Amino acid sequence: MSTDFDYSLHIFRAPHLQEIVEAAIQFFVHTPVHELPPPLKFDGTGVYGVYYIGDHPLYTRLSLLNQDTCTYPIYVGKAVPSGWRTARSRRSGTPALYRRLREHARSITQAVDLRLEDFRCRFVILQGLETDLIIPVEAALIRRFKPLWNTIVDGFGNHDPGAGRYNQSPSEWDVLHPGRPWAARLTGEAPHLAEIKARVQQAQERLSLP
Repeated sequence: MSTDFDYSLHIFRAPHLQEIVEAAIQFFVHTPVHELPPPLKFDGTGVYGVYYIGDHPLYTRLSLLNQDTCTYPIYVGKAVPSGWRTARSRRSGTPALYRRLREHARSITQAVDLRLEDFRCRFVILQGLETDLIIPVEAALIRRFKPLWNTIVDGFGNHDPGAGRYNQSPSEWDVLHPGRPWAARLTGEAPHLAEIKARVQQAQERLSLP
């Protein structure tokens, strides 16, 4: 057993991984755009984007850039197969992705200052061996598009923490877009609304058509 340590011998490189992820991203950006949630229930897991096209004054520039074609997602997320984290299954024969989109639609509907008809979505279904791409594709989409509700405003994808855990602070998203009933029960110190709005506006100034 060697006692020498060579850092370079522990580095794994996958030169073709970026090509595969890029191919998935190109597939993603050319998938059809649907209402949120899509009109038909479907089975599958994968990666999705939510887009804003409305007239909320906080998202004016983002909405403008999404008018002709949905270019910049306001949120990117994923839905993985049941048992995926413990490597028990790659089965994707459940409507996990569709259910996640419906959950987001419910959050938007509950917000007092958002309208569901102002949102669209697109998605990539990844099944079988391709389910292993869910994490890297989601991460790459977030790096590329820097969706506001991923990188600037935290909490859109949060769930009800449940009884006994309402001493938490409300998320930035729930401060910015109040209305989710369970978020109103959180008693922790809330983030400052003015600071959140300033970060959102500043982030949009960097957006431009690709």
